[in-house]
Amino acid sequence: MAKAPSSSAAAAAGGRGPTHYRTRLLLLLLVAVAASASAAGFLLRGALRDPCDARGDPAAAAAGSPLGFMRSKLVLLVSHELSLSGGPLLLMELAFLLRHVGSQVVWITNQRSEETNDVRYSLEHKMLNHGVQVLPARGEEAVDTARKADLVILNTAVAGKWLDPVLKNHVPEVLPKILWWIHEMRGHYFKLEYVKHLPFVAGAMIDSHTTAEYWKSRTSDRLKIQMPQTYVVHLGNSKELMEVAEDDVARRVLREHIRESLGVRSEDLLFAIINSVSRGKGQDLFLQAFYQSLQLIQQQKLKVPKMHAVVVGSDMNAQTKFETQLRDFVVKNGIHDRVHFVNKTLAVAPYLAAIDVLVQNSQARGECFGRITIEAMAFKLPVLGTAAGGTTEIILDGSTGLLHPAGKEGVAPLAKNMVRLASRTEQRAAMGKKGYGRVKERFMEHHMAERIAAVLKQVLQKSREHARS
Repeated sequence: MAKAPSSSAAAAAGGRGPTHYRTRLLLLLLVAVAASASAAGFLLRGALRDPCDARGDPAAAAAGSPLGFMRSKLVLLVSHELSLSGGPLLLMELAFLLRHVGSQVVWITNQRSEETNDVRYSLEHKMLNHGVQVLPARGEEAVDTARKADLVILNTAVAGKWLDPVLKNHVPEVLPKILWWIHEMRGHYFKLEYVKHLPFVAGAMIDSHTTAEYWKSRTSDRLKIQMPQTYVVHLGNSKELMEVAEDDVARRVLREHIRESLGVRSEDLLFAIINSVSRGKGQDLFLQAFYQSLQLIQQQKLKVPKMHAVVVGSDMNAQTKFETQLRDFVVKNGIHDRVHFVNKTLAVAPYLAAIDVLVQNSQARGECFGRITIEAMAFKLPVLGTAAGGTTEIILDGSTGLLHPAGKEGVAPLAKNMVRLASRTEQRAAMGKKGYGRVKERFMEHHMAERIAAVLKQVLQKSREHARS
């Protein structure tokens, strides 16, 4: 279990004047959260924007933002769930960006729950603090809001199940102003009950070109329907994460704290995989590759720092069969002193500051985008990723990281890549520096805002043209 914040963390968080106050406060919060075992507290990944920002001067904010034209627009956001997973949190970020420029934002979660759990309550409370109105998924108010809205954004393919049961005969009226934001890459999401209205909406927004092509071919071949106008929008890092990534003191303090909590030395080499623990994320193959890398180092008699594997995304409460298998593998192969399981968290910054290499090992078709990849690059970390999905649009193989095949055939190449980076300090540093440069060029929050703004302008124009016709 992580230890309480150290005196050095508190001292560094004390700041060096007004310009450092916000970052130091953020640092204290990150350290505190990293030490917490409560999932409900992990609301830091992209939702750190000060609520006061949303209550400032929307006119001034709109004037300096590519989303400024959304001022006073009514936007309805429909999410299939409200949880700590990537889709809902990304939609929340968009909600806050829109509130910042003065949009009226309404949120609906299309899931039934007999009682409100702590995570959902915390997320709803955060939205309310930012001025986002939260409505029940069903009822006259939901229908009226959809009909009055300037723009409706459905988040994920599964959100399509909300349309018919709620809007009923009003569906044709609302479809021309819907932007469908799709993040899924798995085949089981291609169900007609989810996406039968997809051809008739104003547009679809997808996180990578690879995923967009997959949806285009899959909907045509399997469902016999056509995709609407499709826009590819790569994601960007939040300002809050970049503040920490670019603060030398913050990174040092977080690195020291996390390494102390894990029981590893400052000179040790940490390879980490940061994803919810599941077979599709490839933690089993990651650990197999890590074990093989240790064997290769021993066989080749290489002199490298002591290596550790960190699995961030565990669920200590659930203890799934898959996670039990991971832990059994570690014990069976006698590497329990080299492998560390960390409970799932959205406070990724402390772990990115603490590690040396990120492994993005999502399997099959890979990640739709894989935001943790650009977050790691912001911390000047090299990334070892599967040559699949959106990862191939982020990592420049041999420059900002190294790619390996998905599946069992990727275990040996990943092990060799681990050994390669373990034995080449200068290459790790060079890759990290190039990755950071790529983030600054393409994957900042303002880049994402600009890309989304271009899409929203076209969707609103289509909606207006349809209303006039």
